[in-house]
Amino acid sequence: VQLQASGGGLVQAGGSLRLSCTASRRTSSNNGMGWFRQAPGKERDIVAAINWSGSSTYYADSVKGRFTISREKGKSTVYLQMNNLKPEDTAFYYCAAALRSTVGTQRDDYRYWGQGTLVTVSS
Repeated sequence: VQLQASGGGLVQAGGSLRLSCTASRRTSSNNGMGWFRQAPGKERDIVAAINWSGSSTYYADSVKGRFTISREKGKSTVYLQMNNLKPEDTAFYYCAAALRSTVGTQRDDYRYWGQGTLVTVSS
């Protein structure tokens, strides 16, 4: 199983980016999906997660109201729309496919991980 994340880059504070994550055909479209991020010297933390159908989502408090996770029902591509970006959002962002179809909020809920895509927000 392979996950391919894209869409990272350099943006000024207040700007927007949209991350995409596409899974290989072997990944079940019925898996929950999530985005994590890891800044230098810090733990990899959950940013947002979505269930298999897109009907249920979870957001970390630090991104609520600014980020939106979405997917097309039954498909393995997931998006993370990031608005009003702040310098503290700077990190490598990782997408992951969960073990189950529900929303996963812990790293242990996820089996498959993509490579990180770097998001840098300048002040």
